[in-house]
Amino acid sequence: MSLPAIFDTLRLPVIGAPLFIISHPALVIAQCKAGVVGSFPALNARPQSQLDEWIHQITEELAAWDRANPATPAAPFAVNQIVHRSNDRLEDDIATCAKWKVPITITSLGAREDLNQAVHAWGGITLHDIIDDRFARKAVEKGADGLIAVAAGAGGHAGKWSPFALVQEIREWFDGPLALSGAIATGGAVLAAQAMGADLAYIGSPFIATAEARAEDDYKQGIVEGAAGDIVNSNLFTGINGNYLRGSIAAAGLDPDNLPQAGPEAMNFQSATGAKAWRDIWGSGQGIGAIKQVVPTAEMVARLTSEYEAAKARIAA
Repeated sequence: MSLPAIFDTLRLPVIGAPLFIISHPALVIAQCKAGVVGSFPALNARPQSQLDEWIHQITEELAAWDRANPATPAAPFAVNQIVHRSNDRLEDDIATCAKWKVPITITSLGAREDLNQAVHAWGGITLHDIIDDRFARKAVEKGADGLIAVAAGAGGHAGKWSPFALVQEIREWFDGPLALSGAIATGGAVLAAQAMGADLAYIGSPFIATAEARAEDDYKQGIVEGAAGDIVNSNLFTGINGNYLRGSIAAAGLDPDNLPQAGPEAMNFQSATGAKAWRDIWGSGQGIGAIKQVVPTAEMVARLTSEYEAAKARIAA
């Protein structure tokens, strides 16, 4: 199945993952101008009224880009909605997205048929992130247009299955849009995702180490200096297993090699030093060994594109 027309302006088959706290208009706009989908969590806009301002800014700046660059129009943008019942602003956020007819909605932590219908009513599409085949089937049954398979090695709340197994199982029954997440940090890995059966690569951690990302300098440097061995998987910080930078855990006064299992207080974790999940305990995927310096987003995408084309050429040779 070919991708929906909304993806026709992509110059590289990549979605920039919505990064909690980090993704904001400057990063999203830079990603879209570079030819990949830019996205952000609706909850990053605080207070809720700021969401309207952010989408207005993104919409206007991308429209201006398209007028000035008709040969290389911007890629579409996406807003990530946390569907879990703990999100008490979901309805307001959906109404704001409806106002601006947001082209792509990424849903997480729950699939809702009414939400998918609302997005379809304004002409958008929905992509639901999942960690296994069972959740993938539920999402499609409830009307999701596409899936984001979050495999082992992804940053933050990652799945535990190999991308080979996860994509293979989904493609046995689903021929719609499929993005793959999990340690994808090079253009060769983007092509590998497609070779496995995915349509798109879903990339997060490399974009933390960009000039436009709203991350602390130490966080960006941790991505640059880190490698797969610097990633720790734990459920201590949110109650759900996730991947985090070892250095940020140690800086919070914890032993990364001897973390306890989470208790009921995990959603409100705070270390003895006052460190909190996401703000101070930094999520990261296992692919960061490929990230060597902090660069502008356009340069990051250019590198990925060059590597992608080189990988295709090697295979064709």
